[in-house]
Amino acid sequence: MHYYRYENEEVSCCYKYLMFSYNIIFWLAGAAFIAIGFWAWSEKGVLLDLTQVTRLHGFDPVWLVLAVGAITFILGFAGCVGALRENICLLKFFSGVIGFIFFLELTAAVLAFVFQDNVREWINDFFLANVKAYREDIDLQNLIDSLQKMNHCCGAKEPDDWNLNLYFNCTVNNPSRERCGVPFSCCLSDPADTVLNTQCGYDVRKGPKGVWSNAIYVKGCIPALEEWLPRNIYIIAGVFIVISVLQMMGIFFARTLIGDIEKVKFNYY
Repeated sequence: MHYYRYENEEVSCCYKYLMFSYNIIFWLAGAAFIAIGFWAWSEKGVLLDLTQVTRLHGFDPVWLVLAVGAITFILGFAGCVGALRENICLLKFFSGVIGFIFFLELTAAVLAFVFQDNVREWINDFFLANVKAYREDIDLQNLIDSLQKMNHCCGAKEPDDWNLNLYFNCTVNNPSRERCGVPFSCCLSDPADTVLNTQCGYDVRKGPKGVWSNAIYVKGCIPALEEWLPRNIYIIAGVFIVISVLQMMGIFFARTLIGDIEKVKFNYY
């Protein structure tokens, strides 16, 4: 390998290695996300039978993990190699994709604010679709249980939304032991309980609605989310600001390096 020292212009080592350090973290994080995603699929047997990917009617959280991992890995690779090899194409790809992602985030935030009712209905329909598929995928099941436990809610708008599920619906011809029940994550938590009672939701909805509040959360997860957002608006705004600053830093480092490399090439030729 030959090293050249340019008399007039040279690539800033500071920005070069800042760019590398900035991206190596995301590169490794992306690889970790991809590994976790494939591990989750292997635990469910998807890697042995790829047709299982298309059988799930609800949302498979592994897809999100893999998508985030793949995007992060590709961008981290482009940033690291582009900085070390002073490759303008990779650096332009990196800064362009980061800028495009920032534009999508900004557009999504504006549209969500303008079309709040439509977003609310979309989230409701999305949640109901996954209520139907609750027992079809263990990762989806754990995700819904976590949402209901953390937000002290049950169903999308009310506990009766669980009638959409094959196992929990209240039809007379439903042979399931969970008929007219709800998942254990809907149950009111008791600090004195040392063992998780996964059957606490059995037969709850067979009784009158007036007594449900003694055993389960009666608020839906959509109303709970609408109450949670105003209370945590500063935290949400802070997270978005931090993410935006990190994205702008990445674009700044990349564009600065591109400018230095182009100056060096111009003077050399």
